[in-house]
Amino acid sequence: MGEGKDTEEDEGHTGSTAPPAFRAAVDALRGARLRPQVEVEPTPAPQRLAPFAYAVEAAVVDGDQDLADGRLVLLHDPAGHDAWRGTFRLVTLVRAELEPEMAADPLLPEVCWAWLTGALQARGLVYGEPSGTVTRASSHYFGGLSARPAASQIEIRASWTPREGRTGIPDTAAHLASWCDLLAQVAGLPPAAPGDASVVTLPQRRDPQAR
Repeated sequence: MGEGKDTEEDEGHTGSTAPPAFRAAVDALRGARLRPQVEVEPTPAPQRLAPFAYAVEAAVVDGDQDLADGRLVLLHDPAGHDAWRGTFRLVTLVRAELEPEMAADPLLPEVCWAWLTGALQARGLVYGEPSGTVTRASSHYFGGLSARPAASQIEIRASWTPREGRTGIPDTAAHLASWCDLLAQVAGLPPAAPGDASVVTLPQRRDPQAR
C-alpha cells in the first residue's frame, strides 16, 4: 500500500535497536484511546519503505457485516526524508462499500478527501505534505453470479507527515484516533460522542529484529 510496490512484509521494527523516538511513537499507538466501534490490531508492516515501520489494521463491524476496513502504517527514517520533510510518515489505505445514492454522487472523491483532512483537523493535528488518491469502483455480476446486486466501493490511499513538535515525537495516538474517525465516517457511523471511547491496548507481538 501507499508509497512503494514492495509487498514483502514483517512484523515491524520495534526491537531494542529501534530509535527511542520510534519506540515511543509505537508505544503511543498501542495505548491510544479509540472509539469502541472500530476494532484495531497490529499487522505485519511493509518492508523497505523506511528503516523502521509499524502497522495496524482496523475494521468497523456491525454484527457479521464489515462496513469498512483499512491499514495505517507508521514509517520512520532517523536521517529524514526529502519527500516527507520530516522523519516520520503515516500511510493509509481505507476501503468501504457504498450505498447506491452515495456512489452516484459526482463529488464523492472530493468529499472523501475532505473527510480525511477534516478528521485530522478536528483533533487539532498539525501535518504536512499530504498526498493521495480516492478511487470509486463498481462491480456488476453476470452468469452464475447474476443474482447478486451491483456493488460499489470507495478506496482512499493517502499519506502525510505528522509534525513532531518540541519532543521530536509526533502525537501518533491522536493520529490513530483521527484515522479511526475517518473509518467510522466512511462506514456511515455518526460522529463519536464526547467520552465515547475505550482504552485499546493492542495485542503484543514478539519484538522483531531491525534490519
